[in-house]
Parts: sequence; C-alpha cells; structure tokens
Amino acid sequence: MIVYVRFNSSHSFPVELEEGASIAALKEVVGSLQGVQPEQLTVIFAGRELHSDCTLQGCDLPEQSTVHVVLPPPGSGRRSDLALQQRLGRATDSLTCLDLTACRLPATSTGLANILETEKEQKPRKEPEYTGPRPHCSFYVYCKSVCRAIQPGKLRVRCRVCKQGTLTLSRGPSCWDDVLVPERIHGVCQSEGCAGRIAEFYLKCASHPTSVDDTSVALDLIMPNVRGVPCIACTDVMSPVLVFQCQDRHVICLDCFHLYCVTRLNERLFIQRPDVGYSLPCAAGCPDSVIKELHHFRALGEEQYDRYQRYAAEECLLQMGGVLCSAPGCGAGLLPEEEQRRIHCLPNNHLGCGFVFCRDCKESFHEGHCHARSAPESGGALQGYIVDEEAALHARWEQASQETIDETTRPCPQCKVPVEKSGGCMHMVCPRAQCKSEWCWICGVEWNRECMGNHWFG
Repeated sequence: MIVYVRFNSSHSFPVELEEGASIAALKEVVGSLQGVQPEQLTVIFAGRELHSDCTLQGCDLPEQSTVHVVLPPPGSGRRSDLALQQRLGRATDSLTCLDLTACRLPATSTGLANILETEKEQKPRKEPEYTGPRPHCSFYVYCKSVCRAIQPGKLRVRCRVCKQGTLTLSRGPSCWDDVLVPERIHGVCQSEGCAGRIAEFYLKCASHPTSVDDTSVALDLIMPNVRGVPCIACTDVMSPVLVFQCQDRHVICLDCFHLYCVTRLNERLFIQRPDVGYSLPCAAGCPDSVIKELHHFRALGEEQYDRYQRYAAEECLLQMGGVLCSAPGCGAGLLPEEEQRRIHCLPNNHLGCGFVFCRDCKESFHEGHCHARSAPESGGALQGYIVDEEAALHARWEQASQETIDETTRPCPQCKVPVEKSGGCMHMVCPRAQCKSEWCWICGVEWNRECMGNHWFG
C-alpha cells in the first residue's frame, strides 16, 4: 500500500509498504530517506502518535493516507507535555473509528447538532449491542469539490495555529460539540517552532484521495442506521438515514428525505428563518425541529438545489419588503419604496423585462381599486407529503435504543445502571467500577445462597 508522508511539515512524498508492515518499518524508510535515526522519529496520524509496534492496518490507515513524521528538536518541551498526557491516561483513540451516533440530540440546541447534557442526564448508560455489520464510517459530508454529492466522510484534526496535522490530542471527541465548536479540545503540536495547543477538527470525503485543503461540509444529521430504525415515510429499514433534530428524533431514509424536500419545494412550504435560512422542520411536523445545517438539502441534487437557492433568495427578498415581477417568465426581484404602488420592472443589466404592474394585485398597473380575484382552494397543497402517525411512532431513534435496552438489560439493584447479560450464569456483577455489586439476574436482589441453589444456571 502507498502512504504519503509529510516530514517536518514539508511537501508530502509517497512511501510504498506492505499492508501488514509496522510503524517501525515506516520509520526505517523515512529515516533512511531523510538521513536520521528511525528511533528519533515520531509518526502522527489523525491526532495521535502511532507506536512502532503497531501495524498500518491496526492504526486504521487507509490506502493513500497522509501521515506526519516529525523529528522533535533537542530539549523540546513538547516531549514532557506528551509524557504527562500519557501518565494521566488521556491518550486519544483513533478518529477513524469514532462513532458519535449514540450522542443525544436536544431539540433546543443552537447551530449544528450540539450535544449538551446536564449532570442529571449524564448517568452511565450501556448502549445496546448492535448485532449487524458495523459500518466503518460514522460520518457523512457534502463533497463540494469532486463528488458534488453526499458521501461518507473521515474526521481529521490539525493545529489551529500552524494548520498542520502534527497535533496530538489530549482526549478524543465525545460529542458533536467537541468537533464543531472551536477550542473545546486541546493537544500538543509537534511542528518545529509552533506552540499551538488548540485542536481544529475538519472532515474530508472518504470516497476518493484528498489534498490538504480539500475539506468537506459536515452533515451531522446523517448517520448509519446502527439501530435498525424504520423510515418515518416508507417504513423500510435503510442506511444511512437522516435523524431530525426534534424531541423524538424521527428517522427518514435519504430517498424519502429527497422526496419530502422536493414536495415541500414544489409547494413553496420551506420556512425562511433569519437565524437559520430557508429550511424545513421534521417530516412529522414536530415543533422546534428546523434543520440548521442547510447543506443537508444537497440531497435534492444539483437541479433541484438550484431551484431551492432561487426560492430562498426570493423568500428573503419578500421578507425584506420587496416584490417579484409578475410578468410570465420574468420573476425579477425588486425593492421599491414602501408606499410605491406602481412598480416598473426596469430592464437593467438584462434582468428586468420592462413590465409595469400593480403592487397590490400584481396585474398590469391601473388606477383605482384592484379587481377582486377568486381565492385559491386551500388545503390541497398541504396534502402533498403526509406521514402516517403509526409510522412516526416506530421511526424514533432514541425510542429504538431504549426499547433494546429494556429488552436486553436489567438495572443493577444498587446503582440502577442498565447491565446486559450475554450468556453464562445468573450471577451478575455490576460493570460500573464505583459499584461492583453482585446480584441475581432473575430475582434482581443481592446474590445469596437461595439464588445459588435454585437458579445459578437458570
């Protein structure tokens, strides 16, 4: 396999190694090319230092990945910082295996899908074991450079100061806030002459090799369907899915999300909000569920997304007090004076058509009162996309997790933490380090001689 190496933040060069090769072998090759001792080199990938005895596969290094190899200057204080990190047990796990799909998503969060839990909500909780194939990627992005589509993504980190991937993290991200909100996580930058300590996360498209500056937009509401939740519209279990930011976290597959967006776009039922933009709420009509990252609407495809942007601009103009030219085939946006009734669509810069119309009735301009027009029938447009109430009850992300927990776990009698039984006898030991109480799976009480005699093995 080919790995691209950036030595001391210089230009990258390819190194070809066997797939089962170790990091030590990589250091040998780089050391011979750069004229330094291999044991002096440090290999950094995705925010962590790779140990010499690890293999490339064991470090989750995909084909054509870029790793940073640095030669720390003599007497560098960064080594002591790194040693302190390791003694405190704060070495980070691989970002390539990070999964944030288990994080809760409050409906009241601002910006993107922030995960903000109170101390009361931060009780230890065992996630249900997923029996199906575990997806390698848990992130999705909009690739704006090559694919121009929604694709699996890969999370990467760099130093906020020098923008190099030579920063080793003090801890790994545990929620979307850690990834999207600046200055949440710190680390140690090992680039020569850089004293950076703040991590800057970004995402890349995982469908093709990427350059240093080829970043993609994080789509935090799209995730693999690891819980097997049915779609709120078609009721099929698909993956990936979009999980709305409502209280029930309703799930919709991407095909149905596309249909939902197109239908609402045809009906001009998107919502224009000053703090968000032109967006949609949950397909079930849940309150406080408007999608905040508008790149999710890239699921519309190029042609429909262009129409979405045009409608968004028109809606913004209307909210500013503007009008749209009512001449067939024109629709130019105009910002006349507030009390001006006679509107002239001036043909400036080849945009206007010259039509003169009435601001009130949008007909050709006339003096006097406007003629009454029959009101369009109401109700029909709202029926274009309907979500079945029964389907909505089954398409809840958190509810699926809770039902699995209720079926496969029982609470520890001492600390009430859900504990899963995966075979063996009925003698349970609480996995929580602060508890470790022994109890009976059947009786739900402290383990005793009666339990031992009657149903140790069921």
